[in-house]
Amino acid sequence: MRVDILTIFPGLFQGFLSESLVRIAQEKGLLEVHLHDFREFAKGPRRSVDDKPFGGGPGMVLKPEPVFLCLEALLAGFQTRPRFILPAPVGRRFDQALARELSRESHLLLLCGRYEGYDERIVDAWHFEEISIGDYVLTGGEVPAMVVVDSIARLLPGVLGHDLSAADDSFEQPLLDHPHYTRPATFRDLPVPEVLLSGDHARVATWRREQRRLRTAARRPDLLSEKPTRSADSPETPTTEA
Repeated sequence: MRVDILTIFPGLFQGFLSESLVRIAQEKGLLEVHLHDFREFAKGPRRSVDDKPFGGGPGMVLKPEPVFLCLEALLAGFQTRPRFILPAPVGRRFDQALARELSRESHLLLLCGRYEGYDERIVDAWHFEEISIGDYVLTGGEVPAMVVVDSIARLLPGVLGHDLSAADDSFEQPLLDHPHYTRPATFRDLPVPEVLLSGDHARVATWRREQRRLRTAARRPDLLSEKPTRSADSPETPTTEA
């Protein structure tokens, strides 16, 4: 998968792209991320990318010219058009189903907005899909872009160490994930549930399903009414303990 990111702060991505699973995905050749500073396409000595909004009001608005010029230069080098994504509070909610949908794309292009907003002609002319990572406002689209890339990268086949690691995550089912435990079996008088030490995979699977239901009912009851991506009662495939 290729991801092109348009931003006026490419330095914000340096640490993110050089660590953890995103770095691994790139090293394996499963993901390539290209950063583009669209300020380089702005006109004038100050290379300004924002201006006052028509109609008055507070803040500044991202201008269309530098974004248009950057996109035109990029698309001239592409054989096919990527899927255009614009993180914004007004967009469609970004969830696990959308992350999985985007992970099946071969090429994405993300535009990171800034300031009070962006000139709507950017969306209208280029048919950007606006997505929102939550009901709050950030200073720009860079953090949401990282969220999108991270959530997609871990879904790419071959990135995670175990093929089932992503399949049993929260939101892959209509339930939250179950509690997890590792060694030691007792830590500061806090024991691991006995069932997890039993070696009985059927009992473990039943316990985990029940914990998912209890946790979801207590913390996110709204999820219980949503359509599942796969059956919540599907039997788990036992993993080999290290």
